[in-house]
This record gives sequence, structure tokens and C-alpha cells, in this order.
Amino acid sequence: MEYENMPESSNIEDRRGQGGMVGAGGLGLVGIIVVFAISYFTGISPQVLISGAEMMGVGQQSAPPQTAPVDPNDPTRKFLARVVGGTEAVWSEVLPAQTGVQYQPATLVIYDGATRSGCGGAQAAMGPFYCPIDKKVYLDTSFFRDMKTKYGGGGDFAYSYVVAHEIGHHVQDLLGILDKVDDLKQRVSQTQANALSVRIELQADCLAGVWANHANAKWKILDPGDIEKALATAQAIGDDRLQTAARGYAVPDSFTHGSSIQRQKWLTAGLQSGQISACNTFSN
Repeated sequence: MEYENMPESSNIEDRRGQGGMVGAGGLGLVGIIVVFAISYFTGISPQVLISGAEMMGVGQQSAPPQTAPVDPNDPTRKFLARVVGGTEAVWSEVLPAQTGVQYQPATLVIYDGATRSGCGGAQAAMGPFYCPIDKKVYLDTSFFRDMKTKYGGGGDFAYSYVVAHEIGHHVQDLLGILDKVDDLKQRVSQTQANALSVRIELQADCLAGVWANHANAKWKILDPGDIEKALATAQAIGDDRLQTAARGYAVPDSFTHGSSIQRQKWLTAGLQSGQISACNTFSN
């Protein structure tokens, strides 16, 4: 991937090297509400979030983090700043042109191990996620290492797809889609709520493809094999693949992100069309 020509964003919050946050006791009512709020928006299992939140001491007093000096020339930070800058440049043009909604940048928080978000505690086991409360994307950079060994082999464009997917959730937030779906989830069964989560995630895949389409048109970012690597990642993180790997079988009613085939299909739809209108996963 040729990412060097994309603009560099200043909306990067580097929390790597911060000391662990100290907390004690249970989550309490507020912490539990926060956990279920982020679960609804992201599709992350509440059990995983509760485990991470309790580890982080969500809702409890914490010691001030010990912050290590940030190296502005760190390769990972510079790469992510370019990717986020690319999303900002594309969506600042595409979102108002195609929907009439002005784009407002999100912040990317990079951390290692654990940190806090507006939606509660964050830890590496959650994977990347978007918090609509503070309008930030959270990414433990160890996820990129996991992508190399577990999720399709990685590569710069595959990493960019992951970031663009989370920024896609921010676009959904700006369009009011997350609020509408969250409201609907409160009034349906768990199986139906899971199906809505799948539609949200597949749409974010498609929006990541829309971004890549326009980014490639502007800066020629794609090298041979890049799309194949991103599709391999989409396949590797499908619910059917992950569930089968974990327990030997898949339960479609429990899917929250979509099957491998679905994820590849919608990423491709965005890549080929470059149109937000092509990402209506709720009617297809």
C-alpha cells in the first residue's frame, strides 16, 4: 500500500507506555450500564467487556497514569496518522457530497494493554472499537500482530481496512444510524438485536470499501495484492470462522458481525462502487 501521499492527521492520541490504571471493587450500576451501552454499539460480548472493565476498575477511582514520552517519528504512529488523515480527507468530501452531512473528524486512540474510553474500560482482547460517546476509535496496536498470525496475514492495506471500518462506525454515527439502530435494539429479541448488529458491522465494512475507492482515486494507494489481503482479513474475522475455530461449530443466530462471505461481499461492494448508497445492508 502506498500511504505516504495521504495527509497526516493530528487527531491521534497516543497512550502507549502509560501505566496501568488502578481500581478496586465491582462495576456498580453505572459501570454495568456503560458496558451494555458499548456492547449494543459494537457487538462485543458483554462478558468480554465486563471482564475488561472489572480489570480496569471502571467506575472506580484510578491513579494518574504514568506517561512515557511519545516519539512522533514512531513508524506505527506515522502510518496510522496517514491512514486517519486519508479518511478525514475522503469523508470531508464524500459525506457532504453524497448525503449533505458535514464530516467531523474522529480521534484515534492507540494504546497497549488497557486504557479508558468514554464507553468504559478498553483492553486488547476487545479488538478495535468505536465509542460513540466520546467519538473516538480505540486500537491496541497488538491487534496488528494478531492479524499477521491469526487474521488473514495482515499487510498495510489490511490494517487500513480495520481502521477504516471503525471510522465507518463514526460515519454511521454522524448519519444518525447508530442511534436509530440502538433504539430499535431495545425493543426486539436478542436474536433480532444480533441481526441488527450484523447489519451495522457489514455497513461499516462497505463504508471502509467506499473510503478505499476514493483514496485510491486520489492517491493511488493500492498495490497488487492489497485487495486480496484485505479480503483475507474480512474472511478471517467472519463470525462463522471465529466461532468454528473457538468451539468447532457456528451459531448463526448469535452472529454480531457477519459471516466471512458477507464481510467480503460488503467490503467489495464499497470498493467497487465508491457510493454510500451501495451500503444499505438493512435492505439487502
